[in-house]
Amino acid sequence: MSSQEEILSDGRFSRVARDPRFWEMPEKERKVKIDKRFRAMFHDKKFKLKYTVDKRGRPVNYTSTEDLKKFYALSESDSDLSGSDSTEQTEKKKKKKKAKPKGEADS
Repeated sequence: MSSQEEILSDGRFSRVARDPRFWEMPEKERKVKIDKRFRAMFHDKKFKLKYTVDKRGRPVNYTSTEDLKKFYALSESDSDLSGSDSTEQTEKKKKKKKAKPKGEADS
């Protein structure tokens, strides 16, 4: 820790502590938000790879689904919006279906 303090107290590197480019990314913004259409990738076997060794040949007990959970999160607001949109679309379709038989009877 003392080496970091020395670096930050050095005039040449003091700007690094104040520059937002070098700040750590907030926990909320780290994960990419995906909607409910892609939620199957968290539990589908097609997306799961079991690693037995890492890139240096050391044995590990690791799966790719852990990476998916680490980098992606289901978006709650988008799923709510898309759900309400889909209900509105189904209501419109029902209205159109009801309107068609009346139009066919007039012809």
